[in-house]
Amino acid sequence: MPKLPHISGAHAVRIFERMGFVVMRQNGSHIVLRKGLSGCVIPNHKEIKIGTLASVLRQAGVSAEEFMRVLHD
Repeated sequence: MPKLPHISGAHAVRIFERMGFVVMRQNGSHIVLRKGLSGCVIPNHKEIKIGTLASVLRQAGVSAEEFMRVLHD
């Protein structure tokens, strides 16, 4: 598994949108995204902790490799 970067919540949302996820709603500082039957909740913080980002990727069913590939495209 590649080392995940320190990124902001807004940047993470943009990456997930490039992977086909759609923002469904926002409740406070948490943004809910969905793609088909899978979805995830991303905290809209200045910096997301590595463990939190890993958890979001598991929630969304996205591999770290796929996330890193889209991040660097």
